[in-house]
Amino acid sequence: MSDVRPMRSRASAAKREAILAAAREVFAETGLEGASLRSVAARAGYTPAALYFHFESKEAIYAELLSESLGALGRRVADAAGEEKGEARLRSAAMAFFDFYAHHPQDLDLGFYLFRGGMKPAGLGRERDLMLNRALEAALRPIAEAATDLGADTDSADILMVDVFAHATGLLLLLHTGRIRMFGANARDLMQRYVDDQVRSIQGGHHAGP
Repeated sequence: MSDVRPMRSRASAAKREAILAAAREVFAETGLEGASLRSVAARAGYTPAALYFHFESKEAIYAELLSESLGALGRRVADAAGEEKGEARLRSAAMAFFDFYAHHPQDLDLGFYLFRGGMKPAGLGRERDLMLNRALEAALRPIAEAATDLGADTDSADILMVDVFAHATGLLLLLHTGRIRMFGANARDLMQRYVDDQVRSIQGGHHAGP
């Protein structure tokens, strides 16, 4: 008699993926606050009890989706940084971060979970938040490493990494809300200009250590 465990494992994995796909749609439509396990189950075609077998809460589902998104982001930034050297490495890493979210607006929206329901931080639970923050920092880390290789000291490189994150997310917000059009500007061009300024600043010694 053949072992049915691999078949059951594949079926379980397929069900899990169906749940995540349905949850992504529900979260995109209603946000974390407006979603419920019941609404996700209905979209996936399962009972709420079936969801509890895989996920304990809607926050757990959201964290899984965001973790996958940050993993894809991290691979994209690392790959871009690994393909270049010198100043091109910093440019490529920073622009890879921007381009990932420019081309995947739902992932950017997913990443702003802390601001669901207004500017009051909500979070997904302390342990999940810590895990996701570490994943975001890891995705950004190639930017700091590229800055260090270019001559910035460690502290300045870390600050630059945060600056790139803040600058990119601001421009992406303007891009995806259409607000950038009121300024007659191009978000990617502005991001590229900002990164070029940072490269020149490092090369000029403003970010370099003693």
